[in-house]
Amino acid sequence: MTAQQTEQGTAVGRILRDVHHGVHVLSDDTPESKEKARSYPDHVVARVAMPNEEASGAEISTPFGYLFPVLADQFPAHHLPGDHAAVTAALTALGKAVVETAPANPAGDSTIPAVYTYWGQFIDHDITANTDRNSTVSDVTTEIIVPLLPDSVVDQLRNLREPALNLDSVYGDGPTLADAPQTDAAEMYNGIKLRVGRVASRKFNGELVPGQRIPMIDDEKRDLPRDGFAAVVGDSRNDENLIVAQFHVAILRFHNAVLAWLKQHAPHAENDRARFDRARDLVRWHYQWLVVHDYLKTVAIPEVVDDVLNNGTKHFPTEDGETFMPLEFSVAAYRFGHSMVRGAYDYNRNFGAQEGTAAPLIPRAPFGLLFTFTGGAKSPFNGETTVLPFNWVIEWDRFIDKDDPDRSRFARKIDTQLAPPLLEMVNQHSDDPLTPERIQRILEHLAVRNLLRGYRLAIPTGQAVATAMGVAVLTAAELQQGNSADLNAALNAGGFLAATPLWFYILKEAEVRANGNSLGEVGSRIVAETLIGQLMRDPSSYLNQVGGWTPAQGVRLPNNDPIVRIKDLFRFAGVLPSGS
Repeated sequence: MTAQQTEQGTAVGRILRDVHHGVHVLSDDTPESKEKARSYPDHVVARVAMPNEEASGAEISTPFGYLFPVLADQFPAHHLPGDHAAVTAALTALGKAVVETAPANPAGDSTIPAVYTYWGQFIDHDITANTDRNSTVSDVTTEIIVPLLPDSVVDQLRNLREPALNLDSVYGDGPTLADAPQTDAAEMYNGIKLRVGRVASRKFNGELVPGQRIPMIDDEKRDLPRDGFAAVVGDSRNDENLIVAQFHVAILRFHNAVLAWLKQHAPHAENDRARFDRARDLVRWHYQWLVVHDYLKTVAIPEVVDDVLNNGTKHFPTEDGETFMPLEFSVAAYRFGHSMVRGAYDYNRNFGAQEGTAAPLIPRAPFGLLFTFTGGAKSPFNGETTVLPFNWVIEWDRFIDKDDPDRSRFARKIDTQLAPPLLEMVNQHSDDPLTPERIQRILEHLAVRNLLRGYRLAIPTGQAVATAMGVAVLTAAELQQGNSADLNAALNAGGFLAATPLWFYILKEAEVRANGNSLGEVGSRIVAETLIGQLMRDPSSYLNQVGGWTPAQGVRLPNNDPIVRIKDLFRFAGVLPSGS
């Protein structure tokens, strides 16, 4: 993880090239990381720079903290009680019971289009990294998990990302220009444009690959830029599944389209630096505005979002102290998206519903296939290609329409039932010989991992957080409502009806109080305050522009409409047909 510095020593970009979900980040002064550096010389092993280290020229990090410091100060009064071994076993049992019971039931489909699941993942990668770090701080692979004192967590756990919605996962530290030294992100650029990769042709080793081309059929710039098979992007986690990778492609193309629009509509910039800065500002502001007014108002209670916008935050500090990433957000609340993941997707006309006269290759794209053609995969096509095949370009119109009558194109409800593929995350199983077997066992089960990590990092209970917010606490009946016998048995045996892990509590709150179609009040407040609070603290965000900023002041679609939905951004970027 590297960062360029300004003359004042402030980080302006971060590049994470060897960080993946389930692959723990090692400090670069450990024997394991030194051995890994020798084994994988082309990869960057991230290092956490602690606050007392020299800032200029060093890899840097930002702090984690607690959104409810009073609860943290009173540890363990508001946390999971009991013997550590017993709690570890109870959390493991609870995680294994968080499983989808009726995958074919349309009632399990939410009103949230599937794109929001992976947009949420993209946001997460832009603002936080390192809670999976293999260290004494967040290791959840020991036989008995012992929670750390909150002060120890804050002192030792560092965020490898800047907690701002500034798209540094896309821009890194910017292009190398005539008036600036070489940047770490230089290979991500072609001049002031962001590089976009081309999809593979219809033939591999002379053999025709089946499938139809995806509209726009003559546009082959639909993959991430690559060096060999590795994506050349600001965060390698954005090449872990095809949907988030294609979302990243859309943002790359949006930047380039904004540059082209400015050249036609505002050709006053004097040099490349000015043109790049203006385009990046507009891309960031459009994106930030959409995060608030489209993403948040879709996954959270809109009235809560409006309250934060209009009246400020109640819990997230927006004025005093150093900007930090709340652990209640990153370790618990924002992992609500895991429950939205489907076991299969109507991905495109080749791996989904039929379009036209040609039958699809398969009727749906199983979740596991979404990892086959990305940088985290194992040598697809036996090494015959290192880029995305033409038949796997996403058709975004199957992911974005809130009025689509096909409910299978929507995300799963936000609830306490995870799709089966998330209970056996084989893609998380590392072949790296340096990854111990004890890590391998835990990485494959997402729900268990989430629960154990929340316990290890001293996250308060759902009841404690709801009380601190002044929100009605879920009753025991609500916590058991609609559950399987196994899930209720795990809740009762672990004593979790009185003291519920925050991650599970937020999922259950959404399930019983919002029918799974949005977060509940506790989840909405944590997520909205964290994301909007970061924007309020960022002097360069759209919220802090003199006189205010709205999409009406940004780029326009060909019909002169402003960009007010994610589908508008996709259309402007040229990854969505104009009629969709």
